Amino acid sequence: MKKVYPDAKSALDGIVKDGMTVMAAGFGLCGMPSTLIEALRDTGVKNLTCVSNNAGIDGAGLGLLLETRQIKKMIASYVGENKLFAQQYLAGDLEIEFNPQGTMAERIRAGGAGIAAFFTKTGVGTLIAEGKEEREFNGQRYIMETGLLADISLVHAWKGDTEGNLVYRKTARNFNPMMATAGKITIAEVEHLVQPGELDGDAIITPGVFVQRIVQTNAEKRIEQRTVRKRPA
Repeated sequence: MKKVYPDAKSALDGIVKDGMTVMAAGFGLCGMPSTLIEALRDTGVKNLTCVSNNAGIDGAGLGLLLETRQIKKMIASYVGENKLFAQQYLAGDLEIEFNPQGTMAERIRAGGAGIAAFFTKTGVGTLIAEGKEEREFNGQRYIMETGLLADISLVHAWKGDTEGNLVYRKTARNFNPMMATAGKITIAEVEHLVQPGELDGDAIITPGVFVQRIVQTNAEKRIEQRTVRKRPA
């Protein structure tokens, strides 16, 4: 099966629809599938539920989909860098399901592993626990969290081969590996596309069996918060 597509637009053709759930990887702007997010914006699909650690920033990442009001609900753990996100939420135009960051990562991993639910101590006795099943194990209270799946997962890799095997570089190995397993269809944008056999087998993080579509990208790597030293007088 041919997995490589000439561009992000064609990689999304025929599989996007209103109301679908989309996972978008990345930690801040690191490891974010920016090329695929821009192409998703250009499709015009609406009422999306987006699963992402954060909502990008104003003018980048999922912030682009907030600008066009294509997102109906966010499942996230950190949204503090996006003023538009706050405005839409406070105006009642955007639903939010907050998750502790570790819980969210495990919900995605569980979904990809076929685990329907699990119990965790994180959030016990807080607003996070409201409405959730609670049990006691070894004298400790735990709450039940459900696994997460998506219609489409969008991931970004440093290297990949034409069979969909992926390698992530440094901090970009954040939510990318889990989300790649939790999408019914996973689309990967890769910086360096090589032929099968050219990747070190021990370095492969996501096996190609989880990836259905691939596109090469030369997207700009933006810096979310630039901090520099003061020059000496």
